[in-house]
Amino acid sequence: MKSAYELAMERLDNSEPQAKLTDEQRTEIAGIDDKFKAKIAERELFLDDLIAKAAAKGDYLEHAELETQKVREIAGLKADCEAAKEKARG
Repeated sequence: MKSAYELAMERLDNSEPQAKLTDEQRTEIAGIDDKFKAKIAERELFLDDLIAKAAAKGDYLEHAELETQKVREIAGLKADCEAAKEKARG
């Protein structure tokens, strides 16, 4: 007797079979992931420093703008990462 989870996974696999990745594709995707993790960390460090400086000055308007910029840039980098990984898969 199969569980509801197993049945759902079978239906999903039948409707959208997963593509098998080659070792070369896996290596390329891992490299893309590492590259974007480094870019994200770099931007976070840079913007966190600017945010701390703005908070120390008491400039809360700039602080809020930098927080928004940080969220926007990180989301953009994550989207770029996913696009690059999708390109490597296809």
